[in-house]
Amino acid sequence: MKKLLSVIMTLGLLATTLVGCAGQKNINATDWDYIRNKNEMVVGITLYEPMNYYDENGKLIGFDTEFAEEVSKLVNVPVKFQEIEWDQKEVELKSRNIDCIWNGLTVTEERKANMAFSKSYVVNEQVVVINKANADKYKSLADMNGINVCAESGSAGESAIEADANLSTGNYLGVSAQKDALLEVKAGTCEAAVLDLTLAKAVINEDTDYSDLMILEGASLQSEEYAIGFRLEDTETVKIINNAIDELVKNGKLAELGEKYGVDVISK
Repeated sequence: MKKLLSVIMTLGLLATTLVGCAGQKNINATDWDYIRNKNEMVVGITLYEPMNYYDENGKLIGFDTEFAEEVSKLVNVPVKFQEIEWDQKEVELKSRNIDCIWNGLTVTEERKANMAFSKSYVVNEQVVVINKANADKYKSLADMNGINVCAESGSAGESAIEADANLSTGNYLGVSAQKDALLEVKAGTCEAAVLDLTLAKAVINEDTDYSDLMILEGASLQSEEYAIGFRLEDTETVKIINNAIDELVKNGKLAELGEKYGVDVISK
């Protein structure tokens, strides 16, 4: 009996040791190890032209889509695009439902507290969009005191509204996507929408469903930069992706994508 108890105790100690070693191994593993081991980088996106959107054949295209695919080739890890709710992006990232946010993500000090960023690759700004029928009524931000205004929830547009002395005095409506904000303006529910210039330039044209809208000239709210968001302590993946970005800048591929999709890339 004593011999049996001794064997049981020995096995128990061995199991505890193995669990401890496995746990230590997992603790020491980087996010890049995790991504490489599953041989897939899950990219969190929303449908946002010209960054990530479907063409007439149902194929996902866009600046960020092709950018991610080019980086994927260089780092030898396939990418999988997964649609998310934009205001849940930090939750999705921390829970590992996605491995990064690659969808016209604006770099802010607040976000730096919750995620790590790659180097910036696009210059953007927040603009105000109104109905052309109101062009004489709204000629500047000073004319927009107290109006109904909308933006995508959790977006840089929402932050810009909150920071502006005129727009912040009105009734604010948060919507699920930037294009939804444009639809609110078309419907007259909101007098103005605040959104990314990259999207506004892409969709507000004479031959689109938003031909009755316009960008308010001279009402740029803030300049900003786009970068890829990773989990906060994920320095290894950031380093690897940054090296790939440098290569795409060097070989001219990033500039080529910028010209293709009408995006102002940072070429350094």
